[in-house]
Amino acid sequence: MKLSKSVWQTYKEVPAEAEIPSHQLMIRAGLIHKLGSGLYSYMPFAIKVIRKIEKIIREEHEKIDSQEILMNVVTPAELWKESGRWDKMGDLMLKFPDKAEKELCISPTNEEAVTDIFRKSVKSYKNLPVSMYQINTKFRDEIRPRFGLMRAREFTMKDAYTFHMDKECMDKGYAAFKGAYEAIFTRIGFKFSAVEADAGDMGSEDSQTHEFQVIADTGEDLIIYSEEGNYAANVEKAKTKRASLEFDKTGGALKEVATPNMATITDVCQFMKKPEYQSIKSLVYTISKEGEEETVLLQLLGDDELNELKLKNALGADSVTPTLEHKLKELSLPKGFIGAVNLPSKIRVIFDGAVDIEAFYVTGAMKVDVHFENFCPKRDVQNFEVLDLRLAKKGDVTEDGKYTVDEKRGIEVGHIFQLGDKYTKAMNVAILDQNGKTKSPLMGCYGIGVTRVMAAAIEQNHDENGIIWPKAIAPFDVYFALIGKSEEIKNTANDIYEDLKASGLEVLFDDRKAGPGFKFKDSDLLGLPLRVVLGERDFNEKGTLEIVNRRTGEKSFVKKEDLVNEVQKKLKAL
Repeated sequence: MKLSKSVWQTYKEVPAEAEIPSHQLMIRAGLIHKLGSGLYSYMPFAIKVIRKIEKIIREEHEKIDSQEILMNVVTPAELWKESGRWDKMGDLMLKFPDKAEKELCISPTNEEAVTDIFRKSVKSYKNLPVSMYQINTKFRDEIRPRFGLMRAREFTMKDAYTFHMDKECMDKGYAAFKGAYEAIFTRIGFKFSAVEADAGDMGSEDSQTHEFQVIADTGEDLIIYSEEGNYAANVEKAKTKRASLEFDKTGGALKEVATPNMATITDVCQFMKKPEYQSIKSLVYTISKEGEEETVLLQLLGDDELNELKLKNALGADSVTPTLEHKLKELSLPKGFIGAVNLPSKIRVIFDGAVDIEAFYVTGAMKVDVHFENFCPKRDVQNFEVLDLRLAKKGDVTEDGKYTVDEKRGIEVGHIFQLGDKYTKAMNVAILDQNGKTKSPLMGCYGIGVTRVMAAAIEQNHDENGIIWPKAIAPFDVYFALIGKSEEIKNTANDIYEDLKASGLEVLFDDRKAGPGFKFKDSDLLGLPLRVVLGERDFNEKGTLEIVNRRTGEKSFVKKEDLVNEVQKKLKAL
């Protein structure tokens, strides 16, 4: 590709709305064009990256016998109503009527559509397992789209679905996809982790599910991990224990202490000269389940945080939310001074498992400006439950107590689930088994955010000058810059360009009428693996061209006749 004939525009200024490097650099490097909030057009060089990602995905799916299909972007409401998700998806789903007043939506995902395909084409266990995937457009009407392609409303996704007769078969299919995903992200060149994740509404609590997280400082997700313990999980899913703590086991009678204007754990513990883990944090939550609401008092160690997902799953709730301040007043709960003693009887009390119920703590005394000292849960609270509620954190230990965990940030680029029979049962899918009995097959689903992969690659591979593409998905192999004006050097450059292309290399030839500084800045911004420079003066004096490694900045010089071999050698070494 000759730049003089390309549609490419770069920008010096960082867009005001672009908060993270991938968003900034994709706009500055002319890869995407913003049409509206969360809506982007992909420009020619971005398309080349996307096609390379798709090629890797297709090749690895073929290896595990998953067949490509293409489903509709627009789907009818009746499919979603069968599964019960028409209302449950809420505002994320863009709905509209057609001319016949039939309800339609822009697909945010495709479990219903693929299940409909399956039930109309497969009737016997002899045809199982079935594995299908597509690479297609999705639309989710995000309330606050941000971070460019990381949280866009319209995006390209690969979604695969498998159907199985039994759990053993589903486990094999899941393992095959997990291996394929590891191969895909390894080939792309990512530093990534496959981490345990929460199934959310997609599967049951005991379903296998993993997220594939690209390690990056700007990642939205927090990963709790131990390399020694071979453990990694999204912080919402992570199960760890507090490292050994010295609890107070010598306390006496429950004692009121005046704590004027001290409504925070930090203030109270500093005043009472206690470590924060020897205090109890009281959180009041409203639990919604099947249309009913309940108020619960959660009791955690003072320096721990609540994991709302654990709470939701443990109570089988539809939603969990902090109780609003006006409701606290109605319940006579003094904000900042709440505790489990002298509570209204209708409030359910739940202690986190990290709390030693036989130890003594500082806690709220249910009076403004007053806390209790020597609060012992086992002695002072008549009715309570104990559940795992705390959010895992750096410095915890693995559940077996052998390894200390650390934390890192990641960008979710893939997620795989075991769905079980959630959709096949809801949509009355029946398969005859080997005994002639009808059975609802089990499903798995496996997603990769294709356009998010492109953004994640930039988040993990950039510097102050621009993008540094992994070789496997770079839009071109070589940025070839001509620095010279004579007809002779231009002819030489064209010959070199044709030689590089003829060898199978993908070359972006910067033949524009511009100075070296301008071209080199654009070269660094776009971030192709190698830059080859034909400088008129150096070539005439020394007969050499310059090769620059974008990642390391390493420079070398080569004769024209050796250029192709040297470029191929350097690319192979990347």
